[in-house]
Amino acid sequence: MEKPKPQYAKLKHYILRQITSGKWPPHSQIPSENDLVAQFDVSRMTVNRALRELSDSGAVTRVQGVGSFVAVPKVDSPMFEVRSIRDEIHARGQVHVVDVLTCERVAARALVTRRFDLPAGSALFHSRLLHLADGMPLQLEERFVNPASAPDYLDVDFTVETPHEYLTRIAPLERTEHEIEADVANTKVARTLRIEVGDPLLILSRRTWSRNRVASLVRLTHPAAIYRFVGAFQVGNGPSP
Repeated sequence: MEKPKPQYAKLKHYILRQITSGKWPPHSQIPSENDLVAQFDVSRMTVNRALRELSDSGAVTRVQGVGSFVAVPKVDSPMFEVRSIRDEIHARGQVHVVDVLTCERVAARALVTRRFDLPAGSALFHSRLLHLADGMPLQLEERFVNPASAPDYLDVDFTVETPHEYLTRIAPLERTEHEIEADVANTKVARTLRIEVGDPLLILSRRTWSRNRVASLVRLTHPAAIYRFVGAFQVGNGPSP
């Protein structure tokens, strides 16, 4: 004989049913803890546990002092495939817009030039772009480019042709190196991505080579609440599915 479900599990099931049915769409606010206590005649501790577990699973976002909201489904991005963010956004039927924040020539610090195998103070092109999907920030792109690989980089209109698209055309990709890390948003990043200070971030750093030299070093920062990296590995010599 099955044991009856605990009250917090019943409440979780009810909330998930409202979300999956579309009755509570992404961004919509869930009834307050007081309302749920009254509606289901359960303790505040029971409601808190249900919401906490839903938050841990990514179904709900809790904002201290404000309430709980239906989370936005996370965007999947191939982990090791070099793709245009514009193509990713268009593939989901969304509108892609680029906000060019910085585009300049700099005497780069040693921390950066070492990644290009160049002396400290070497001239590099530097750009910062914000990529938006349906008006919401999805990716903050900070990129350094070797002028020897793309001499006209600063003249490109990145609202028409993204840096990835331009570099793919002008400096054919030979190999790449990826690093993935988690971080939290500082004040500057939070303001740019329209999130809260301390919110989690997912960051992909990519170094690319073209014609036997490092052509580009890019750092791609995403709000972890709406973005994730996925990847698949083939074991053995058989064909990939």
